[in-house]
Amino acid sequence: MQVIQMVLHTKNYELSLNKNKCTGCGMCMEICPKEAIQVTRTPKKVNEKAEQPTVTIDENKCHYCGICQAICPFGALTLKINEKNASPVTDKESFPQLLREIVVDQTKFGPDCLKIKDACPLDLIEVKKAKGKVVVEIDKDYCPGCRVCETKFPEGAIHVKKVICGSLRIFNEKCPEGCSDCVDVCPIPDVLCLSKKGNVEVNETHCVYCGACKVACPEDGALELERLTIRHTEVKSGAWIKALEKVASTAAVTKELRKKTGKKLKESVINRMPPEVLDYEF
Repeated sequence: MQVIQMVLHTKNYELSLNKNKCTGCGMCMEICPKEAIQVTRTPKKVNEKAEQPTVTIDENKCHYCGICQAICPFGALTLKINEKNASPVTDKESFPQLLREIVVDQTKFGPDCLKIKDACPLDLIEVKKAKGKVVVEIDKDYCPGCRVCETKFPEGAIHVKKVICGSLRIFNEKCPEGCSDCVDVCPIPDVLCLSKKGNVEVNETHCVYCGACKVACPEDGALELERLTIRHTEVKSGAWIKALEKVASTAAVTKELRKKTGKKLKESVINRMPPEVLDYEF
């Protein structure tokens, strides 16, 4: 756990990074307006697997705005003001919250589900028996939506939507010989794996497009990651568009702008309608 603090006359700010939840994906660094966060490739030890990227927060640069907390797909950052959880940017509606949509149908879980111990690669699911029934509990605040759990439990028992959708490509011709760093650091098993020929293969079914693989990759241009959509609550502030430009593709920004323009046009049309039209039931 890394904790930084800023103490003022009436307020005490505290930002903590849970290193057990953090994957070193780098989204917080990309989006930080004060460049207070650095995510770097961890030096690899001889004959050992690559370790997750290293995250450091500069307390002299941090303004405790909460943007890093709001964008983290793994919920690894927590901001507190006077010892209470806070999110200034979302409270002021200048930044959205990530949408973590998980639907659980408890009626579909039978006794066999008690044997499932590895349903979630991030250890966010607890399976227990309560009042004679099997109950599945998911810690939704930390879920990036990899959807691995959907394949472990009975069909239709759990439905998850990815928080981030995108594209991930590996250019094996540019990869250093024998390198598997991206495979080693990926938080979701089987998204990246080595073929019999030693090439890195991608299975995007469960990829959450966090970017840990990109940070860990030692060769520029060997890996291409694009975040095409980020599911979030509605927000009117232009600050989100500027932030989106840093972490997502041009296509994602264009889509967001069109969506925003469409809403404004709709509101404008409704505001121009006479009361008798608005009251009419179609």
